[in-house]
Amino acid sequence: MTLEADLLIDRRRLKRRLSFWRAAAVLLLAAGAAFLTARTTGTALPGAAHVSRLTVEGFIGDDRKVVEALDRLRKDASNRGLIVAIDSPGGSAGGGEALYAALDRVRKGGKPVVAVLRGTAASAGYMTALGAERIFAREGTVTGSIGVLLQSFDASELLARVGVRPEVLASGPLKAQPNPFQPLSPEGREAMMRVIGDLHDQFVAKVVASRGMEEAAVRAVADGRVLTGRQALERRLVDAIGGEPEARAWLAAEKGVPESLPVRDVQTRGTAQRLLDSAFQGMAKTVLSEWLGVDWRWPLWQLRP
Repeated sequence: MTLEADLLIDRRRLKRRLSFWRAAAVLLLAAGAAFLTARTTGTALPGAAHVSRLTVEGFIGDDRKVVEALDRLRKDASNRGLIVAIDSPGGSAGGGEALYAALDRVRKGGKPVVAVLRGTAASAGYMTALGAERIFAREGTVTGSIGVLLQSFDASELLARVGVRPEVLASGPLKAQPNPFQPLSPEGREAMMRVIGDLHDQFVAKVVASRGMEEAAVRAVADGRVLTGRQALERRLVDAIGGEPEARAWLAAEKGVPESLPVRDVQTRGTAQRLLDSAFQGMAKTVLSEWLGVDWRWPLWQLRP
């Protein structure tokens, strides 16, 4: 073997060693950064005891990833409790039911669950809160709306005026009900009301079971009306006025979960997706603020002077 070949082999070995130590240094720095971030922000390190927070915002649909995340949380020994922060005007009946059932499983699995109603927690938003053991609301929280809504429209007269006659082929008289191309028949209306009535009964039953109330008392406010947090407290739909600090105090006093434990947000999206969403939001703010003159911190119709 020539001297040049020996030098080449030694150089390659040295290069592999340097690559290994560089990778180790990067991992060490990342671990240190994660530790310092956790210390300064109050978040929990992986595997450390913590309280979880699930934020439910906007329209509530049947989100499989959220349900799976809650099922993982239920089996996580490092999790000591769950705070559900809700700010939602409602959603689908199936979406509210899925979240309610997932939270109920977490609670029955031995993890204390407390709901914090923020600006709005109505309809499916309130149904979600029923999966918690304790419900806090602000005095001005808009909540309640215990009811079921199905909306459609009849455009048949408009179509007739423009000379359009739709042809609807269905396997039965109720298959195409409701249908925007034709008036709702009496039989179709009766069938839809039976569906709405059954969904409403299911909602009422969840309130009765969760809140320990008589059915008559629940039905007295289950006509779709919205309530403030203070009114909901009077009707026993919530347990107390407060927010997350009060929820942490209750967990400490009643469930032995120290208030000093850090809070970890329940993540239902991967790291790559969160980074993409963050980048998109940053670009959207830039476009609104710099290009269109819209202050993104306020409703879109409020332009900066």
